[in-house]
Amino acid sequence: MHMKIVTALVAILAFTTASADEIPLSTYESLVDETGTISLPKNLRRDWAFLGTWSIAEEDVVASSEASSRGAAGLHNVYTQPATIDHFLETGKFPDGAVIVKELLKTVTTSMTTGTVSRGTKVEGWFVMVKDTQGRFESSPLWGDGWGWSLFNADQTETTVTTNYKTECIGCHIPARKDDWIYLSGYPILKTAN
Repeated sequence: MHMKIVTALVAILAFTTASADEIPLSTYESLVDETGTISLPKNLRRDWAFLGTWSIAEEDVVASSEASSRGAAGLHNVYTQPATIDHFLETGKFPDGAVIVKELLKTVTTSMTTGTVSRGTKVEGWFVMVKDTQGRFESSPLWGDGWGWSLFNADQTETTVTTNYKTECIGCHIPARKDDWIYLSGYPILKTAN
């Protein structure tokens, strides 16, 4: 029992501090099981590098008594391993085992002295992508086009709700196909890549 705990702690520490060469090993040991099932990473806000935030516009937001105009319907905060950023800046590519996590937040819009402000409140879920340059899980409907794809609801963090990435995920990423399915324009830290 103690050996399993020590092994798990070593894997977590290696995962958060891994170099680009170590990312695949730490990713596939700690977040992906032998069948290709993806787990949700822990401690995103504390241990992972922040890439950027997306604001999801809501066309028909009904202004509350506090808000004077429309605001964001949701915020998406995006994280990755620090070594993924280093590798991308050196090569312009995501390394095998790179993990991109989009945290989905509900918002509240209010009037403040600076203007109308939308801020993230309750987490709705997480969308997780795992880079796979080896084609490890070709028979899984959650893996393909170079990535593993999984959505987790906030009330169901142990099990993905995604059943097929082709029908549930890839459609939103088609405009980013030329950039390995990732919307690079939203991540200023990656803009200095070669």
